[in-house]
Amino acid sequence: MATAGHDRQERHKVVIVGGGFGGVQTAKALRKADVDITVIDRTNHHLFQPLLYQVATGILSPGLIAPALRRVLKTQRNVRTLLAEVGDIDLERKIVHAAAPDGQHMDLPYDTLVVAGGATHAYFGHDEWAEHAPGMKSIEDARLLRSRILGAYELAEVSQDPAEQEAYMTFVVVGAGPTGVELAGQLSELARHVLPREYRSIDTRKARIILLDGAPTVLPPFAKKLQKYTQKTLEDKGVEVRLNSMATHIDADSITVKSPKGEERFVARTKVWAAGVQASPLAAMLAKATGSEVDRAGRLAVDPDCSLPERHDVYAIGDMVSTIDRLPGVAQVAMQQGAYVGKLIASRSRGDDTTPAPFKYFDKGSMATIGAREAVADARGLKVTGWLGYMLWCYVHVMFLIGWGNRLGTLFNWVRSLRFARNRGHRLISVRATYDEGIAAEHHRAGDAGHEIPEAAS
Repeated sequence: MATAGHDRQERHKVVIVGGGFGGVQTAKALRKADVDITVIDRTNHHLFQPLLYQVATGILSPGLIAPALRRVLKTQRNVRTLLAEVGDIDLERKIVHAAAPDGQHMDLPYDTLVVAGGATHAYFGHDEWAEHAPGMKSIEDARLLRSRILGAYELAEVSQDPAEQEAYMTFVVVGAGPTGVELAGQLSELARHVLPREYRSIDTRKARIILLDGAPTVLPPFAKKLQKYTQKTLEDKGVEVRLNSMATHIDADSITVKSPKGEERFVARTKVWAAGVQASPLAAMLAKATGSEVDRAGRLAVDPDCSLPERHDVYAIGDMVSTIDRLPGVAQVAMQQGAYVGKLIASRSRGDDTTPAPFKYFDKGSMATIGAREAVADARGLKVTGWLGYMLWCYVHVMFLIGWGNRLGTLFNWVRSLRFARNRGHRLISVRATYDEGIAAEHHRAGDAGHEIPEAAS
């Protein structure tokens, strides 16, 4: 058991909870600082979450978007990484209590603490839906979803009942934000272009793909021009876009939706949740310790310099916090906050106690793919669609991947998946009984217990 309080060395100790976008950027910003850094995460990898849907649809292998956290930070001599889960934080004694996978307890002292816990799925009071409509926040989630999608076609192939075949070949995506749009587009690509020649008893082109959202438009944060282009492109791909429609019930076999036209029930064995997020429980833990409150999404309010109120030795960044200017829950926010906080800590470790300028987010734009060669992008007022938007999307995303091996591997897989190749080499079904709800639920709970607390999604 490691203890510390009285064993502190004079060198400034920084503990970073979370190895996502914000946590890694904080550590990198402290590369040249005279500090000792401990990065703690409950998985051993850094996850590039915006590309999880490509793992779920067989385009990319998990390793390309989830490099080992130790590898990411291996050249930074003032950093050590620990595989453990935070159980409690003692703000008065400045100690983080954590447990290793084998249950071994660790007490990690700090002079400065950065919590980058991210967010998980939010089912708006219906947590029981998670069993039947998993979301995508971890590698385990993506692998489960990939198994369900591909398993649906396998089960439809052997079924002799047309109604059952239709149920297996109906896919419902709840949430028409970037993740939902990207996933629906790729489901269409699979059904219409990748799989048709591989099955003998079913026509995969008859698969029904439904995209639902309670909002009146797809991609609500985007410009109207891009929203209209996205919806038309999805519909041209055969995706049924149902707006102003909210899920009221989800079970193993179906989803019930309420829209202005009334209630409608879709028989579908595969449902995907992309409709909301809930802040990491670490936000509530910090709020309780400081007497603060969290908002409806569980996010913790922070000061303009990302510190906790009246706690300039504790910072919280990323999806788990709310700010006065209500920043979006995207990777860029977490990365910029991490870089800002890292520089601030470095300055204070040198004895600079001047009041820092508040964090200011620089919006580099938003983008989303709709399918092969089709994307929308709003980059600093420049609105781009189609092939040009897709190329811009590819460039931005591949450059944010860590390591040239992962970048080149991702580019190679993207080229294979384009229209002239239609090849997806990562279609492994890794859950043995995809539609045995007990096994699927057990797999999902195991994933929730072990996956990285993600930072942000685009």
